[in-house]
Amino acid sequence: MARIRVLVVDDHRIFAESLAAALAAEPDVDVAAAGSGPAALRCLERGAAEGRRFDVLLVDAELGADPPGAAPARAVPDDGAVDGISLVAGVRRAQPALRTVVLAEKDDPHRAALALQAGASGWVAKDCSLQRLLAVVRGVLRDETHLPPALLTGVLRELTAARKHRTDSERLVESLTPREREVLRCMVAGLGRKAVAERLFLSPHTVRTHMQNVLGKLGVHSTLAAVALARRAGVGPAEPLPAAAVVLAGDVVERGGQPA
Repeated sequence: MARIRVLVVDDHRIFAESLAAALAAEPDVDVAAAGSGPAALRCLERGAAEGRRFDVLLVDAELGADPPGAAPARAVPDDGAVDGISLVAGVRRAQPALRTVVLAEKDDPHRAALALQAGASGWVAKDCSLQRLLAVVRGVLRDETHLPPALLTGVLRELTAARKHRTDSERLVESLTPREREVLRCMVAGLGRKAVAERLFLSPHTVRTHMQNVLGKLGVHSTLAAVALARRAGVGPAEPLPAAAVVLAGDVVERGGQPA
């Protein structure tokens, strides 16, 4: 009998341990539990290193969220916290074969659509029966996608709207000249005006003009808004420069660690 390795990720310890114990009672299921995103990533890395990869990740939709009545968390956590949707996306990139199912306390079409876009294969209620959850776990391993029937219409509407938004963004990006697209990719990479000028062998004044043109054509008023639109359109960051050459003001001043 092929065994299924499941990792439960939930920062509510009692729920995580109870669910793990229930799943472990199944003869073909091995279970581990993690109480946070970073802990889950460590479990996944350890499993991969030991040749015992997990098959299914069950992750809390509200992982890392503040409990009701709690003081708001810091905007930038200093403990490396990872929320549920971000964890789904990161795991999808690192371990494409791993199937992820999101556990939710309430139906939320917007969050469910985000989870599917991030790479989740299912969205189920936390209070569903064990048999229902097991059916979803086994289903996603057959490359099925599972959603509650009540969510289908809302999720399809969200995905359609997201696709239209992306299409509009792509159309705006296509209006840019090749040089302006280069500048936009540098902006997505987080480069400032001076760094862009050095990278593209342009003067800072010329880069400033290109950046103004990019903002104007995209119909936005800030670099952050331009970067957000670019990401929706699928524009990635400029590739990092090779370590063998450090370019400064259009001249190669160092090559392979030695002065040129």
